[in-house]
Amino acid sequence: MKKSLLASQIVLALQTIVSREIRPGDPAVVTVGSIHGGSKHNIIPADVRLQLTVRSYTDEVRHQTLAAIERIARGQAIAAGVPEDRLPEVKLNDDFTPATYNDPALTERLVKVFQGCFGEKNVIQRKPTMGGEDFSEYGRVEPKIPICMFMVGGVKRDAFAKAQQTGESLPSLHSPFWAPDPAPTIKTGMTAMLAAVLELMGK
Repeated sequence: MKKSLLASQIVLALQTIVSREIRPGDPAVVTVGSIHGGSKHNIIPADVRLQLTVRSYTDEVRHQTLAAIERIARGQAIAAGVPEDRLPEVKLNDDFTPATYNDPALTERLVKVFQGCFGEKNVIQRKPTMGGEDFSEYGRVEPKIPICMFMVGGVKRDAFAKAQQTGESLPSLHSPFWAPDPAPTIKTGMTAMLAAVLELMGK
């Protein structure tokens, strides 16, 4: 069986992991972001390489997802008649970022500080996202260190107001169109960090 066809079937089969194997309410992401195989349109490639992104909120869901990926890749190859010595290899990179968990008590404490600095209407509670952030590692050491990651808005006021009125999405942090308003953004970030440090040091 052509490797490119098998790779395509594996990509499609991987999409069933989140919808059919992960418990509803446990967020997870399986994305095939890169497919490389072959060098010319009329030559069957000797191998095809898939690169995936796997994200979850818990280690348990991550382990379950990784096991499913390996099982599906192997199962699709066996069903296609691939011999044992040519079955797909699943390799993990160490550069993944586990989920960030904001300590509830610390978060509540800092929210009050920020509300005092910036006003209640300017401190917004956001829903969890699937973005990767290595800040999470600070909360995974022993003994446990309580952590809280907060974000500072950087868009110009008029652009933000327009987006609120029209419902259109603003450019995300990694978008080439992301253009923060430098002075207010830096000032707000420094003020928030200083206020947090002074609160935690009891000043």
